[in-house]
Amino acid sequence: MLQFHYFGHACFLLDDGKYKVLVDPYFTGNPVATAEPEAIECDYILLSHAHQDHLGDAPAIAKRTGAVVIGVPEVLQLCVQQEGGIQVHGMNLGGSQQLPFGKIRMTLALHSSGVPGGIACGYVIQMGGINVYFAGDTALFGDMKLIGHKDPLDYALLPIGDNYTMGLEDAAVAAQWLNVRHVIPIHYNTWPVISQEVERYKELTETMSRAEVHIVKPGEVLELVK
Repeated sequence: MLQFHYFGHACFLLDDGKYKVLVDPYFTGNPVATAEPEAIECDYILLSHAHQDHLGDAPAIAKRTGAVVIGVPEVLQLCVQQEGGIQVHGMNLGGSQQLPFGKIRMTLALHSSGVPGGIACGYVIQMGGINVYFAGDTALFGDMKLIGHKDPLDYALLPIGDNYTMGLEDAAVAAQWLNVRHVIPIHYNTWPVISQEVERYKELTETMSRAEVHIVKPGEVLELVK
């Protein structure tokens, strides 16, 4: 069993009953956040880039819980500067790492990084027998076809907010190119500038691809199935 806990924006947690993997933990200052950072328990934290709405509370949560923070070295250096003594594991694009809960692979994302010399990224997370692709903040790019080819994807978490990332139409194409079975839209309706009609996205994507779109509201939990 693998549970997806959505906290709003691009912040979520995967829980297989033994390990908890937290992604882009933006709680403080997040207008749609459904939890306080002090209440979050996790074993690993994955970071896609260093913009504050993604790096968020990662250093403080890692300090309190002992979680290992994973990301590109430049982003991790920011975390260490904020909270000394935390555990970090650096990776870069195309790299993979076996972890106690499964395996992760760092993927390309077309976006600014929020830190000089850094890059934005996404992840394919293999956990609980399920392959979950977190695209991070990204534009549509052709190599999404390769991501779906290399790792048959069960779920894709795709930004749909437009302005800073893909919008509805491009995110629907992404679902098609990834050949994914399920899509969870994220990174929308946090602020007016990324306001979107998510039901329209669901209709468009399910028309264009084989994916079933699951609209998960902040605070809700979805059980992921193979």
